[in-house]
Amino acid sequence: MQRRTFLIGTAAGAALAAAPAAGLLTASATAAPAIVGSLDELQAAIDRARPGDRIVLADGTYTVPPDRPLTVRNKRGTRRAPVTIAARTRGGVVLNGEQSFVFQASSHITLSGFSFRQSSTLDVPPDCSHIRLTRNDFQLADIEGVHWVMVRADDSEVDHNHFHGKSTLGIYLGIEGAGEAEMAQRVHVHRNYFSDHSFTGSNGGEPIRLGVSPRALSSAHAVVEYNLFERANGDPEAISVKSSDNTIRYNTIRDSFGGIVLRHGNRNRVEGNYLVAGTEGVRIYGNDHVIVNNYLSGLSGRALVIGSGSERDHVPGETPDARRGNDAADRVLIAYNTLVNNKGTLFGESQRPHEPRDVTVADNLLVGDSGQLVAMANTVRFTWSGNLLWGGAADGNIPAGGGTRKDPKLVTGPGGIVRPAADSPALNAGTLRWPRITHDIDGQPRGRARDVGADEYSRRAPRRGPLTPADVGPQAG
Repeated sequence: MQRRTFLIGTAAGAALAAAPAAGLLTASATAAPAIVGSLDELQAAIDRARPGDRIVLADGTYTVPPDRPLTVRNKRGTRRAPVTIAARTRGGVVLNGEQSFVFQASSHITLSGFSFRQSSTLDVPPDCSHIRLTRNDFQLADIEGVHWVMVRADDSEVDHNHFHGKSTLGIYLGIEGAGEAEMAQRVHVHRNYFSDHSFTGSNGGEPIRLGVSPRALSSAHAVVEYNLFERANGDPEAISVKSSDNTIRYNTIRDSFGGIVLRHGNRNRVEGNYLVAGTEGVRIYGNDHVIVNNYLSGLSGRALVIGSGSERDHVPGETPDARRGNDAADRVLIAYNTLVNNKGTLFGESQRPHEPRDVTVADNLLVGDSGQLVAMANTVRFTWSGNLLWGGAADGNIPAGGGTRKDPKLVTGPGGIVRPAADSPALNAGTLRWPRITHDIDGQPRGRARDVGADEYSRRAPRRGPLTPADVGPQAG
């Protein structure tokens, strides 16, 4: 489909025609560059938009009137021809006011390149679908209790954005759904930069909250990947998962108070994440999770916690108080993780009545110089095998035969990441036969004889590694 563009205002058109191509968000290689020059013109262009149209707003600072937000109503692009509303240059359009965009009954809509400075939540409601927020800068008014972005629409995408600069109660990005118990389906969150949340309370400042307790048993099938978190200090949970059947992979959390917490829900997968030089690690509640190929290093708190429960299991129809409680971790696989030089390594909990059950802890590399490497409370039917332990820390209460104390001969590589050397006893020492974990944290194949820990030894360059600000956010490739 031929993409249309909108040109309104002779002066604006002349300025754009004279502008260099670099940095201009054009519709396609064949479409003539065009912009709209005011909020009224932008609204008019949105009102008459058709699939494939790209509407470009001239750079500048705009205050959206409280009674006339930019409304995207009954607009339906297609997968191949979305309706795109973009700033002329990334970050060049600043939107002030109570609201910016309001979505109603629309699909396949993209917002790109805006600097959002509004004072209320940007909401993507459940009567929409396929809404994409890409290459935007979010630094909303720092108001107590205001959540910045709430996604409740199926098949939405949040990518290459920067969320930063909140010091009060409230989350950066929430994912929920319709009603009280549903979750939006297949939301994809990737290549975002979450930084500088400095709320000092004990709860309520998460960068990402994937569900809430009434939605815990609802499957979301969300994928949260390749995001960077730095100085994410607003909550102990940088990624707070409170729903089921999600994938949290290839993220980097650095110099942050928060960690990855499976607070509610079942059947979530946490894979290939780096948590370095912060406080919290990975904390697990709920059933049938898979925790593999993660690297946790230099944490001043507990690296990995297998949680106890105030409830044995969450079930449909339970009371709100019961649902808010912790669900004991049952039938969880914890394998091929590297935990090195943390203040606390592998911990259990004893403050709740229901102990974790039927958990497999296999082929993990546990290295530390103080305390105990394993400090579990009550457990039932745990399977321990192939773990490699080292350092000045005591083994703790890992069962006999559950691990071996040998020097893993670690070497430090780029970014301060340690990996086993070519002569490490970790090589080919894996014991887990099922399920097969086919690749390591670097994206390299594990083969048939698998190594202990997150890294499978290889002379080839890694396919991926810890993220930096250059890898994420509005300007990343």
